[in-house]
Amino acid sequence: MTPHADDRVVFDRIQDYVAAHIDAQAALDLNPRELEKEIAELVEQAVSESSYLLNRQEQLAISQEILNDMVRLGPLQPLIDDAEISDILVNGADQVYVEREGKLELSGVRFRDDSHVLNMAQRIANSVSRRVDVSSPMVDARLPDGSRVNILIPPLSLSGPCISIRRFVRRKLHLDELVEVESMSDEMARLLRLGVEARMNMIISGGTGAGKTTLLNAMSAHIGADERVITIEDVAELELWQSHVISLEVRTEGVEGQGRVTQRDLVRNALRMRPERIILGEVRGEEAFDMLQAMNTGHDGSLSTLHANSPDDALARLQDMLQMASAGLDMAHTSHQIANAVDWVVQVERGIDGQRRVSYINELHFENGFAVTRPVFRYRVGDDGIGAFVRVGEVSRALDKFRRYGLFDQLAELLDHGC
Repeated sequence: MTPHADDRVVFDRIQDYVAAHIDAQAALDLNPRELEKEIAELVEQAVSESSYLLNRQEQLAISQEILNDMVRLGPLQPLIDDAEISDILVNGADQVYVEREGKLELSGVRFRDDSHVLNMAQRIANSVSRRVDVSSPMVDARLPDGSRVNILIPPLSLSGPCISIRRFVRRKLHLDELVEVESMSDEMARLLRLGVEARMNMIISGGTGAGKTTLLNAMSAHIGADERVITIEDVAELELWQSHVISLEVRTEGVEGQGRVTQRDLVRNALRMRPERIILGEVRGEEAFDMLQAMNTGHDGSLSTLHANSPDDALARLQDMLQMASAGLDMAHTSHQIANAVDWVVQVERGIDGQRRVSYINELHFENGFAVTRPVFRYRVGDDGIGAFVRVGEVSRALDKFRRYGLFDQLAELLDHGC
């Protein structure tokens, strides 16, 4: 229930009544069920002492909203509790969007005003030992349940306080399950599995919400159980299947502007930790240089995601990142470095139908002084508007890796390679 108009006035008065009879700090120390019972009794008492015509169901709804406001996430709590919702997007007090099955829809949830949104934003920030105020108007963090939250408030946001929550999906998917939901073909899944087992270096590229992390988690299931894996993330989201996993997370500046630890710092440190695989949650800056150096110096089987809309865009972004890390590198040198380090670019996309799918599996090559990609598989839409996963090329580089790990025959059988 989210009261409006006259209902809102009634709710505010009942909430004031409850607040006058319950100490907010003491409420935090109460058992949730005890607090819920006490609030319900106070709401019933407030109604009996007034002329409000509220039935039992309406009273319970008000009790629940007051409870959510006091110790949970206010109007957002029902959305947090809904397992079908993957994203919650608050655009000020009157607009709260949610994503279900890949599609955004406007929810019926509203806040009382921008101050109410700001209060919830501050509560979220405080829960992860961060602060959000005029001097620190941006927060990007991970909630205790693993969900990712971004907060932006005025003066940076002209739409009022904004809260974006990317829900953490606890169920890890196998590649076979992604085939079942038509995110890729069986042949593509088998190729990716062989690629991981043969320690191919791969970049998973895609837009926001395209399913990069989901695919990375699924692919990681085929890393050997006895391998030492180090993950590096801006905000920890990965859930690997192996037991020997060291998870590293960047640290932002403290209140005094000190203590910052970047992804580049962590990549460099990871190289001193005897990694057998390095997984970089998302490469986005100067750490690309160190990641490619690692791929080129014996750390095969490294995986990372990158925000780009096509395999060619992914290459261009990597080029820009290398230039950012070392302005002295020319285009030919960075292209050669990328082509030597990265074996495959796996592109994921979210279609207009909301379906997340692998749209390309491309091999990298160095031709005429530049890194280029050649598709092996792709998702193609025909003139009839019907899409299909199709084989369009060969796997022709880094074949020694497949031979080294005894996987060449499986690769040849899969692709009818004939070599």
